[in-house]
Amino acid sequence: MARSTKTEHPETGSFPRAVALLGGAKTFSRPVNTALDAHMAITSGIPADALVSLFENVAILQRPNAIEMALGVSVRTLQRRKKQAKATGRQKGVNLNRLNPEQSGRAWKFAEILGKATEVFGTQAEAEAFLERPAIGLDQYRPIDLLSTPAGVELVETHLERIKFGVYA
Repeated sequence: MARSTKTEHPETGSFPRAVALLGGAKTFSRPVNTALDAHMAITSGIPADALVSLFENVAILQRPNAIEMALGVSVRTLQRRKKQAKATGRQKGVNLNRLNPEQSGRAWKFAEILGKATEVFGTQAEAEAFLERPAIGLDQYRPIDLLSTPAGVELVETHLERIKFGVYA
């Protein structure tokens, strides 16, 4: 029996949330149901509409400098992407502009972390508050400030796992 190359995401709760935050089926031309699907979308470039959808659905990204810290995208780039999204009418499958793989990866990872935090804290509002509060387990750094590097992302993910299982120190 041949093994499938498509593996289900281990955290089924956070994965669909990440897809939804990025605009879901109206943004992606193909379904994104597995980690391999996500990989393929990221390497080919997530549609620019995903960035706009993320910005519109996440209140903390609308605060000064938050989008640059979390996603590595300038406010000017976001404004340009919003204008392009309006021009295309946000029709499914009409994705003339794509994020580069680095921007795609950061947008995906942010959405995934927010999805995990929502799973841990129960609501997106609480998850967003978690991202903005200094955390004892992160040496008083705010989780959102650590998302600019892979090492910081790993620290935040580990911290969320510890909270999920009741291990704070």
